[in-house]
Amino acid sequence: MSQTDYSFFGAVEQSFNKAAQFTKWDKGLLEQISACNAVLRLRFPLKREDGTIEVIEAYRVQHSHHKTPCKGGIRFSTEVNQDEVMALAALMTYKCAIVDVPFGGGKGGIKINPKDYTPYELEKITRRYTSELVKKNFIGPAIDVPAPDYGTGEREMSWIVDTYAAMNPDNIDAAGCVTGKPVSQGGVNGRRGATGLGVFYGLREVCNMPEEMGKRGMTTGVEGKRIVIQGLGNVGYHTAKYFQAAGSKLIALAEYEGAIMNEDGLDVDAVVSHRKSTGSILNFPGAKNLAKSGDALELECDILIPAALENVINGENAPRVNAKIVGEAANGPLTPEADEILLSKGILVVPDMYLNAGGVTVSYFEWLKNLSHVRYGRMEKRFQENLHGKILEEMENLTGKKVNDDDRKFIKHGPDEVDLVNSGLEETMINATRQIMEEWKGNPMIPDMRTAAYVVAINKVASTYTQLGIFP
Repeated sequence: MSQTDYSFFGAVEQSFNKAAQFTKWDKGLLEQISACNAVLRLRFPLKREDGTIEVIEAYRVQHSHHKTPCKGGIRFSTEVNQDEVMALAALMTYKCAIVDVPFGGGKGGIKINPKDYTPYELEKITRRYTSELVKKNFIGPAIDVPAPDYGTGEREMSWIVDTYAAMNPDNIDAAGCVTGKPVSQGGVNGRRGATGLGVFYGLREVCNMPEEMGKRGMTTGVEGKRIVIQGLGNVGYHTAKYFQAAGSKLIALAEYEGAIMNEDGLDVDAVVSHRKSTGSILNFPGAKNLAKSGDALELECDILIPAALENVINGENAPRVNAKIVGEAANGPLTPEADEILLSKGILVVPDMYLNAGGVTVSYFEWLKNLSHVRYGRMEKRFQENLHGKILEEMENLTGKKVNDDDRKFIKHGPDEVDLVNSGLEETMINATRQIMEEWKGNPMIPDMRTAAYVVAINKVASTYTQLGIFP
């Protein structure tokens, strides 16, 4: 298949069908689960600051309503098209099911390069898009809850919530119409780095499994593991930070302008600082430049983490991938052809459909915060600190020994919002990893971890449909 003929949604369906044969569900129910329920395609005009008028193309897809609201990000990219948005919405359905987040899958996109527009023009585009979603009943805390994605962030989410609230002044839960907001507007501490932290937790759990590590001649744990990361956006940067803090060695980093490597390890903050000052990660002191960005994908390493866009490892370059584990931090970075090739090489692919679920998991926590109208930790922080302090005091009296100031501070510490959010995310990713591995080990016919993840997702979505009585 040529790259021009590649269908992202078709690839998702292919993976779904591959897994469906390992489930017990009726063919009609499986067709319902895989289909996109609603596709909204928009056109609206933008009057630019130079006086010209431009027609903007945009989409919002609601893949599944087995649970509501639907949930999924909005991306700003010239690559946005209906096929891509449908595929990403479908992945959101399966992702939410695996990590037990009670949402149906959704996704949105606006076909623009945000770098080509002024902040004022981007605000006009975002607010008009939101108003169109409101008019079409495609947004709301109980209907469909967008979030940031490629090319968007807290700023765009603040414009969305402001527009929605202005059009729904009597909705006390209006802040829950979108997640990824600034904390001052109802966002949650820990959301910005959540996807990267989820990637770290998921891969760390895999690396803690002796059987999987033994198959690949690796020791357990992430300490000392040689890591290659493609993409230094929000996800790639935070993934690199957490692996580096855990004692892993970042031997190569790649961005669209090129890639750099250093077998002794790279400091991600120093690389980001160098890129800000020079406009490129290339020529970083002590590092070797690689001829092409894609060359980083073929380096010998323990864990390769593509954290940029889809379809970067395909039938052409997959034979040259030289990692022991590939962790899909991006959405759809491997094509089905690449999957088969890496499987034949004994490379473990940890699939995107749950590995990058950190963002939607913490988005779920933000949505719950918006509906409850109270921040995490407010009710229990001081109680916990006082309780821990009293226990510590009693232990010191009984033993006659004093705890040093640093340990005392750590033991007495009551949980802040970010502590509770990160704890919930860690619990979610560990449980999801174990469920997938149990499904995989429980059926020797399942060929790989991605198929096992789809089986887990299909079973959970199908069970919801049958429990609702829609498909008895």
